[in-house]
Formats: sequence, structure tokens, C-alpha cells
Amino acid sequence: MADIFDLFKKIAKKEEDSPKEPITWLIVGLGNTGDKYFNTRHNAGFLCIDYISQKCNARIDRAKFHSLCGEATIGTHRVLLIKPQTLMNASGKAVGEAAAFYKIPPERILVLSDDITQAPGKLRLRRKGSAGGHNGLKDIIAHLSSDAFPRIRLGVGEKPHPDYDLAAWVLSDFTKEEQKLLFDSFGSVWEGLGRLLDGKFDDAMQICNSHRPTTEKE
Repeated sequence: MADIFDLFKKIAKKEEDSPKEPITWLIVGLGNTGDKYFNTRHNAGFLCIDYISQKCNARIDRAKFHSLCGEATIGTHRVLLIKPQTLMNASGKAVGEAAAFYKIPPERILVLSDDITQAPGKLRLRRKGSAGGHNGLKDIIAHLSSDAFPRIRLGVGEKPHPDYDLAAWVLSDFTKEEQKLLFDSFGSVWEGLGRLLDGKFDDAMQICNSHRPTTEKE
């Protein structure tokens, strides 16, 4: 019996000592830290990456790169899930440090962020582009010296009227219906993510950008 236990120990040690596949992608969810921001529009990226971590049975709980991080395997790809713990406007510091450490080029950094130009639950995947007025994306572009990173912008709804204070709007809570529309879109994000990591960008774009939010009334 002792020999069997010794064998189990050797097997376990071999698994621990065997090298892991290298991290080849960074997946970054943008948001603000603190419970009071949990259900706010600006936290859509945090909410989405939490969903992704649950789908791949990963935990985002390791403090590194001014972030909470977690390693995960999606399909055949080793990725690092990142939730920057800086202020939203300083998200680039976290992304830049992680990218430099793992030597990840911009085209393998996917950023999930909120988008006030789209209705709740609408998705927009782009290969690259400007910040579009989003300060978190703006800071990432500055730290990477590149805007050539893919991003999925998660619709959180437009301001009620043009004069409405932008900061007040993005820090306002989702209604229950808006939250449901957002959460329902995460399944399409997950499906598109798998295609994106496999290098099938057009397929990923089709899945994400064609997602249509539906309400219980429809």
C-alpha cells in the first residue's frame, strides 16, 4: 500500500513540476474597484471578465501588475485574465506592465470596455482603433504606443439627454432590465472569444457584432 501512495506522490510532483504552456494572450476587463461601483455602467468590462473566468473555471485573485490576475486555458490557449486595480483613467499602467512581462504584442491583447454609444447588450468587436472618448482605452493606447489591439465594446446605453453629465452617467447603476441585456450578451462574447483566440477574427466579429439584445416583452 505504501508503494501505491509513493507512486501517487511522484505523479502529483511530476504534474506540479511540469512546465505550463506560456501565456500567449492578455484579456483585460476595465472597471472601477469597490463595491459601490459593482453594478455601474463603467464596470461592464469587470462584469464580463468575471463571466469569462467562471466559464473557464479560473480565479482572478492574484495581485500583480497593479491588477488582479488569473491564468486560464481557453481552448488550447493559455491566457492571463486582468482586472486593473488602478483608476479607470490609469488602466494602461497595468496593461503595459503585463504586456512587457509576458512579451505580448498589442494584437494579442483583448480589452473589454463599456460603450455609451450603444444600447445595453449591443456588442462591437474591432481589430484596432481610436479610444472613441473612453479614457481607459486612451491610457492603454498611450502605454502600448499603439491602438492596434482588439477590443470588444459592451453597450451600456446612451445618456438620457446631451446635457447629462458624462461622469454621472457612466457611474450610474444599471436598471434590472439593462443588467439582464448586458449579461445576456456575455454568451456571445464567450463564443466570439474562442474564435478570436483561434485566429478566426472575421468569425468572432460576426458572432459579436450580430448579437441582438432581446427583452422579455419581445
